[in-house]
Amino acid sequence: MSEQWTPASWRSKKAIQMPNYPDPEALRAVEERLSVVPPLVSAGEARKLKTKLADVANGEAFLLQGGDCAESFAEFHPDNLRDTLRVLLQMAIVLTYGAAMPVVKVGRLAGQFAKPRSADTETIDGVELPSYRGDMVNGMDFTAEARIPDPERLVQGYNQSASTLNFLRALTQGGYADLHKVQRWNLGFVKDSDFGERYRDMSVRIQEALDFMGACGMTSQTTKQIRETSFFTSHEALLLNYEQSMTRVDSISGNWYDTSAHMLWIGERTRQLDGAHIEFLKGVGNPVGCKVGPTMGADELLELIDALNPENEAGRLTLITRMGADKIGDVLPGLIQAVEREGRKVIWSCDPMHSNTVSANGYKTRHVNAIMGEVKAFFQVHKSEGSHAGGVHFEMTGQDVTECVGGGQAIKEANLGDRYHTHCDPRLNATQALELAFLLAEQLKEERMAEQVRVAG
Repeated sequence: MSEQWTPASWRSKKAIQMPNYPDPEALRAVEERLSVVPPLVSAGEARKLKTKLADVANGEAFLLQGGDCAESFAEFHPDNLRDTLRVLLQMAIVLTYGAAMPVVKVGRLAGQFAKPRSADTETIDGVELPSYRGDMVNGMDFTAEARIPDPERLVQGYNQSASTLNFLRALTQGGYADLHKVQRWNLGFVKDSDFGERYRDMSVRIQEALDFMGACGMTSQTTKQIRETSFFTSHEALLLNYEQSMTRVDSISGNWYDTSAHMLWIGERTRQLDGAHIEFLKGVGNPVGCKVGPTMGADELLELIDALNPENEAGRLTLITRMGADKIGDVLPGLIQAVEREGRKVIWSCDPMHSNTVSANGYKTRHVNAIMGEVKAFFQVHKSEGSHAGGVHFEMTGQDVTECVGGGQAIKEANLGDRYHTHCDPRLNATQALELAFLLAEQLKEERMAEQVRVAG
């Protein structure tokens, strides 16, 4: 950590994608209020996640990171949270069972309220207004009043995040995540799919294994790992005034931690080496991530790694590639080679969503085949380079939406308007997410088998 770093040192750097609040005094008052609220997560929890991510960096675990594109104040409901968690648990079970590898579960939840935008304004029917930047900034309604950035939304975002975390902890630690319940984690529309059938078959085999373990004395009552699971939260550290207000000194280590989430990441649009977002995240003790797009060069990537992980600490930095299915095979190998050559310890994770966005019938959408294609290419490149494909990072929901085209449900472009509910980008629904999980499990199993052959040889 730089000796000159403070939670406010980012303010001396250029900060892009930040809203322009019309009342600076009101903003300052909100920042002061947030600076004394209870932390949402503890430094100890962030360190626990970093330890688990170190296993991912060392090729001994897999990172599953997913959740909403942009959380909503209006759709805040326990059923939506439960269903999204349920799909993530389903996916983790598929991955763990198929790959025989621990899965680190991190949600895009409890703080993912702000989104960078490609333009500061948008125009509809000749009317130009500021862009919607997420519920933590302004309103989605296309009116002049709704689009004014309101600092009170920062407080509402904090409160909703606190409620979300409380509910998620209750579910993951209170018995909902018990492995004996895997057969019950089937949403209705998943039951009717081919992948739902595969999930049911797998859950029966898991139940048989649990019955055997129970006969040996390992039950939910005697073994915590069977009845509980670790679940962590993350979001893009976009609104730096909010992140600064949530940053505290850890009483144990004396280091600074951003207590708004266990993990924070920097987006493709805000990863400038001399920018405010890099300046802020380089000083907090949380595990951090950074999106890596197709324009990233090897030298720039190494500089970025040195800025965010100067101690070369395993588990500290996750590189989240978002190349596009048609570009990843050309760009990623050179980046991996540079990182391996210089001995940098990072996690490689694949975001197959953001560079595969297209327009159809007036909607933004993503084709499941393109998403699958980028994931497959990601694994193929890592196999060729002898490195570990460490994780995936994607946008999904437990709701039965029709936002991405294709997959086992064969959603067509004509169906997009049926249940298109996203506040920003198109998300995988539960069936499509489960389909992705089975693909990932197959890829990880192949990786594991190849490693076994290599070691044996």
